Amino acid sequence: MFDHALSAAHPLTADYGWDDGFAELFTPFAGQGFVPGRIVRVDRGRVDAVVPDGDGVRTVLADTALVATSDPTRVPCTGDWAVLDLHNGRVGDHLDGVVRALLPRRTAILRSASTKRSEGQVLAANVEYAVVAVSLAEALDLDRVERFVSLVWESGAQPVVALTKADLVADPVTLGHLVADAADAAPGVRVVAVSAATGEGVDTLSTVLAGATSVLLGRSGAGKSTLANALHGSDVQDVRAVRDQDGKGRHTTTTRDLLVLPGGGVLIDTPGLRGVGMWDAQAGLARTFADVEELAERCRFHDCAHGAEPGCAVQEAVEHGELTTRRLESYRKLQRENQRIVAKTDARLRAEIRRDWKQKQALGRHQMEQKRGPAAAGRRRTGR
Repeated sequence: MFDHALSAAHPLTADYGWDDGFAELFTPFAGQGFVPGRIVRVDRGRVDAVVPDGDGVRTVLADTALVATSDPTRVPCTGDWAVLDLHNGRVGDHLDGVVRALLPRRTAILRSASTKRSEGQVLAANVEYAVVAVSLAEALDLDRVERFVSLVWESGAQPVVALTKADLVADPVTLGHLVADAADAAPGVRVVAVSAATGEGVDTLSTVLAGATSVLLGRSGAGKSTLANALHGSDVQDVRAVRDQDGKGRHTTTTRDLLVLPGGGVLIDTPGLRGVGMWDAQAGLARTFADVEELAERCRFHDCAHGAEPGCAVQEAVEHGELTTRRLESYRKLQRENQRIVAKTDARLRAEIRRDWKQKQALGRHQMEQKRGPAAAGRRRTGR
């Protein structure tokens, strides 16, 4: 039987994040001969997981068929804690066991899956920090920063923005402005300029992530694998050059791999993300755009669209230079996108959106008739 009261010095506790909370969740399974394991890699229905082995740990390959589900947000993911049955493993197929269940997740970073169906995809589970990697080899995309940070806040994790390839910005003043711009786009989020080539910012980031479970997020070419190697202190992840003609990287990392960091804690490196869609991230958006939300509370109308409505505090802030047009447009875009994805799975919200749309259409026709005068309105009613 597995003794789930592991010492603080045991590798599963010290390195992989096992604690009293997860031990409590595992209690119902402890008397059934199962063992806990942290999933370090997922590949086509099978997972690699680290499990306790005496005073150390070993990696096992386990089948996930027993936890198959039609909900893509509940499939095993890197970072999950799994309940493993090691007695039924098929050694001939190099399977050590099967996954019987997943322990409840503390956090889960979800995005809208890149399919035509309304599905969510889990990028990482049970992470405390999510490092959003944004390359300075190209123009700083603040819209992308806001998108990623919103999803991270929604997950329950703490976002950190890493401006990678900082050595390519020769002027320290310019670099300072870029850091400040990123900080303005992500209020309350730590922004670190890092360079794997020179080591700038790597120690700072290592200190932030020490002892925790973290994940690297970003598009291809953002330097995630290079940063993972710098944080690990060795070349554990394959790295390839970014294409010169368009600045895009190739998918060097093809699976989500969990790496143990020398300073304590683990880091999940993820494949580059070409697109990151919203997935029911209203709370995350509210936190990322706390400045816009605060202004909106001062608007004359509670359902103000922050367009041409009278008494709009948001538009007044834009006119006075207190809020940039870019940030307001980003806020609107992400809100619309998030509302669409939620509406696809929420019939009540779909009805509300349809009713609101009809009301706006009616208001638009009324305003147009007022501009044209009574004669035009009469002709419309009589069809002349």
